[in-house]
Amino acid sequence: MTLAPLTSDWLDRVRHGFFTREGGVSGSIYAALNCGPGSADAPEAVAENRALVAEAMGVMPDKLLSVRQIHSPTVATVEEGWAEADRPEADAMVTGVGGIALCILTADCAPVLFHDPAAKVIGAAHAGWRGAEAGVLEATLDAMEALGAKRSRIAAGIGPCISQRAYEVGQEFMERFVADDPETAQFFIMGPRGKALFDLPRYCQRRLVLAGVEESGWIGRCTYEDRARFYSFRRATHREERDYGRQASAIMLPRYA
Repeated sequence: MTLAPLTSDWLDRVRHGFFTREGGVSGSIYAALNCGPGSADAPEAVAENRALVAEAMGVMPDKLLSVRQIHSPTVATVEEGWAEADRPEADAMVTGVGGIALCILTADCAPVLFHDPAAKVIGAAHAGWRGAEAGVLEATLDAMEALGAKRSRIAAGIGPCISQRAYEVGQEFMERFVADDPETAQFFIMGPRGKALFDLPRYCQRRLVLAGVEESGWIGRCTYEDRARFYSFRRATHREERDYGRQASAIMLPRYA
């Protein structure tokens, strides 16, 4: 089964993919490429979907690594990998090892993939509002620099996530951000229902720019609005569905001699 992941212009020098929900084996509300072991989908279907993603990335399934995402700024540095059952709690990974695919799972949060071509170092981060506010993107850059990367050389691609048009938030949410940093007021507008709308991808990109990343951008795809291609936690909640799937975003370096 051939998958057709989306790619980012900012990561054109490294193998990567923002996979959609199309092309997998799951059924019902999980149709079809659900890669989330945290969902209530059949474990064998999730395992087969992850194997399809691994094949598309050119690695064996045990080399497609993910973490137990907890909306934190914690970063795991990958040297050899781990069994799926032993994956650490973190929200980002970095490596300089070829042949290992770093895989982030999302369903509205922003998947962010990183690459320093000169240092041959990559990173992948799960950036919901909690993780982004807590500094997961900056922590990923720090961890990449510890492996020899330089943030002025690092390119970052922000994958499909919920767009501002669909991200309605409460007054306390907006006040919290603005109180911490008045400049974040630019990422809120008033929506048609009289509630604020938050621009998660642009907020993430601003943090990358302030951290010294010179090449970054959002792929421009909204997970909430495009039901055919993406899973969305918020959409599933609004539709009163019992659960939701997760799409995979992955990046890998080639094996070096």
